[in-house]
Amino acid sequence: MFRNLRELYQYRGLLLSLTQRELKARYRNSVLGFLWTFLNPMLQMAVYTLLFSVYMRQKMEAYTYFVFVGLLPWIWFNSSLGTGASAISDRRDLLTKVRFPAQVLPASVVTTNLINFLLSLPLMMVLGMFFGRYPSWHVVAFPAVVVTQLAVTLALAYLISSLNVTFRDLQQIVTNVLTLWFFVTPIFYQATTIPERFRTLAVLANPMAVMVTSYQAIFYEQRLPDAGPLLLWMAIAFGLLWVASEIFERRREEFAEFI
Repeated sequence: MFRNLRELYQYRGLLLSLTQRELKARYRNSVLGFLWTFLNPMLQMAVYTLLFSVYMRQKMEAYTYFVFVGLLPWIWFNSSLGTGASAISDRRDLLTKVRFPAQVLPASVVTTNLINFLLSLPLMMVLGMFFGRYPSWHVVAFPAVVVTQLAVTLALAYLISSLNVTFRDLQQIVTNVLTLWFFVTPIFYQATTIPERFRTLAVLANPMAVMVTSYQAIFYEQRLPDAGPLLLWMAIAFGLLWVASEIFERRREEFAEFI
């Protein structure tokens, strides 16, 4: 893990360049361009708000804001893994010509989506103030949640992208797993609505459930997130990142051969 992190720091200029390139290319030739960074989560929020507050009668105060708080980190996670799965296999042009630092490719995907997430936060704050939920001192816990989610996401991006080089079906599997993962994560319903006998397992076994409920605690409930689950997944996240980095490092020499 430390070697990967050192190399990421060493090639930070390249990481920044690839991230900027990805941000510019994402909405190239689009009429609304970068506005889609804000429109995509808002449109998804509108759909789920209509579904669960009108049709399925989810009665919660400021439900639209509740959904938006959970949706933003999920979009970061989902986009990073969905795109990150093919981050290595799609870049034959780079990996076969020079001694290219392959670990930069999944990292640039995760970083690009992290930036989109951070850029959407002001919009979330404005929406919260509209519903009377102003930022409170509990935001001091926000960096800890972001760092934990970053470690989990980067670890999974490394693992999936390295395995997808030789097992191309993995990308399709990941897409379907993410769909299921979305619905078992308490984004448009509260974790307390999960049957009590399943609740502990459903939350603790799901890192995104811990991340989403932590963001909801900070911004929607205006309290500190539950320390136990967050600290547990913080430790697991860095352990997972170490394992994923080792697997990525061992497979790196094979990338050019298989792609």
